[in-house]
Amino acid sequence: MIIVERTNPHDPQATALLQASHALMQSLFPPEDNAYLSIDELCGADVHFFTARRGTILRGTGALAVKDGYGEIKSMFVDPDARGQGVADAILRTLEDLAHETGLDEMKLETGNTLRSAHKLYERHGFVLCSPFGDYTANASSIFMKKQL
Repeated sequence: MIIVERTNPHDPQATALLQASHALMQSLFPPEDNAYLSIDELCGADVHFFTARRGTILRGTGALAVKDGYGEIKSMFVDPDARGQGVADAILRTLEDLAHETGLDEMKLETGNTLRSAHKLYERHGFVLCSPFGDYTANASSIFMKKQL
């Protein structure tokens, strides 16, 4: 059973997953195109950070950053050993539930152009392509998606 719950990003297991995610993004994309939040930024008052676990082992992370009129999905990452087991789906459902509870009308995200599994996940959950939003600008490595709630 997958349990999704709010977690402190400084929890050792959460930090390890976030560091693995950051390392992967750094290996795939130029530094100027990496838009992930630091572990300290994930502790901000406007960011709701969650992990998914099986038993006592954390298997994935995800966050909802509350912006003016929308929520931005951040730090979605699943341990490679747990991929394909519904972890990302469970996290994304939790983030969408929170967006509804918070009264947000829309969810948005930025993701890497080569992360095909992520694209499929977001499309399955009703996200569609959109133009850059917030402080983002178009670049060769990013795609942008949104979902009306």
